[in-house]
Amino acid sequence: MDSENPAEIVAISSHVVRGAVGNRAIVFALETMGFRVWSLPTVILPWHPGHGPSTRITTPDGQFASVVEDMEGSRWSGAIKAVVSGYFGSVDQVAPVARLVRKLKDSNPGLLYVCDPVIGDSGGLYVKPEIAEAIRDQLIPLADIATPNRYELGWLSGADLDDNNAVIDAALALGPRRVLVTSAVPMMAGGIGNLLLTDRLALLAEHRMVGNPPNGLGDLTSALFLARLMRGESEERALQMTTASVFEILARSVKRGADELMLFEDYSSFLNPMAMVQIRQLLHPSRAKRK
Repeated sequence: MDSENPAEIVAISSHVVRGAVGNRAIVFALETMGFRVWSLPTVILPWHPGHGPSTRITTPDGQFASVVEDMEGSRWSGAIKAVVSGYFGSVDQVAPVARLVRKLKDSNPGLLYVCDPVIGDSGGLYVKPEIAEAIRDQLIPLADIATPNRYELGWLSGADLDDNNAVIDAALALGPRRVLVTSAVPMMAGGIGNLLLTDRLALLAEHRMVGNPPNGLGDLTSALFLARLMRGESEERALQMTTASVFEILARSVKRGADELMLFEDYSSFLNPMAMVQIRQLLHPSRAKRK
């Protein structure tokens, strides 16, 4: 990474007035890691809906599309080296982002697009089905990296993911050349894992489960994994360090009794986490076929 001319990253997701989810987490993490960030909110909320009733302001579709069009044609767009998208507030926000990614890739084939399909969890979809379908059909095919949780991967692939073999098959079939599944099936008792799939690697990064976690872990994971790859780290190191950072911040936030991730207090964990993470290399289907 050029320290004098740092890459610029477009972050498109929700914005909360209070808290550390959506773009509040993504932008802070990316800027702390040394990147300039363009931040575009899809919705504005006073806090995460999990904290209770809250007013929701969805960026109007026409105005959202106009802002994206302004970004496409700006004199600064050549500095953009990556795009990360998360939560969408309406189905009509998806197509302008797909167009932006395509146009930026036309100008810079090396641009990285991270699609975090923020559509649901073990309780089911928490966006309208048409939003989930638009993300699946319009954004996932453009993504270089996808970061679904296990429920989201199952929904996107239409498969039951009861074990990591099924997760691996679904991730490899999804399309992006890197898929980071943020809630893989753990191999150690009382653990949880991130599973990274590429055309040649199946790597599981595990740590112990932490009860009652605050929201925002997926947003933070996507941002840190992208940042580390853009800093030139290997996929294995990016996975290990990202997982260690998120686990460390999570554990410290819960220990303090916080209802949000305490990113400001623990920002040093982004660059230099001390938490131990177990890395396992799982059998990749490409290797299995050679045997």
